[in-house]
Amino acid sequence: GRKVLIVYAHQEPKSFNGSLKNVAVEELSKQGCSVTVSDLYAMQFEPRATRNDIVGCLHNPEQFNYSVETWEAYKRGGLSSDLVEEQKKVQEADLLIFQFPMYWFSMPAIMKGWVDRVLVQGFAHEFPDCYDSGLLKNKLGLFSFTTGAPREMYTKESIDGDIRYLLWPMQHGIMHFCGVKVLAPHICFAPESVSEEQRKEMLTAWAQRLKTLWKEEPINCSSEWYFK
Repeated sequence: GRKVLIVYAHQEPKSFNGSLKNVAVEELSKQGCSVTVSDLYAMQFEPRATRNDIVGCLHNPEQFNYSVETWEAYKRGGLSSDLVEEQKKVQEADLLIFQFPMYWFSMPAIMKGWVDRVLVQGFAHEFPDCYDSGLLKNKLGLFSFTTGAPREMYTKESIDGDIRYLLWPMQHGIMHFCGVKVLAPHICFAPESVSEEQRKEMLTAWAQRLKTLWKEEPINCSSEWYFK
């Protein structure tokens, strides 16, 4: 069976994001997938990239360089246990789903911290092995998130701009950079501003999409997809 890792960032289990996460776990499990959830708030995941991420001696104790030190630590098996655990989940997964509420046109800080700390050089990328040849090139990735503003606020003509502009740093700069093949995002616009019936319809639509998710083709990971 396929393996799925859901990296989930919301403080409240009863939130709409919590419901989206639960729908994904239920539907994918029904398909025979093995689903693992990294519930970042529940885990009290440390988002800060610090010296504590390296076990033992530093490569250069005179001047700390996080990217160099984690790269060296990864090669010698000297990363902290929480990072090793998350990297193992990523390594085993066929599909990575990121479930979160959009904060300030981006992912929440705790999820960005997961990216900063887990997807280190040597594990997820290692120049020139990036983008199409990134080290996670055999995986699929999907961003599923909620917004505060309604759909019409995220168009080229509106004040917030096209929603695809906001996805460039996350889908292209993180996932595609690491070689992950990116599926179209799943966006629930302004769930707090709609009726309970409409929220139920959003959850049903997510469940329906998940039924055929494995048949989907990844998006064209080029600037045209985002900025045309």
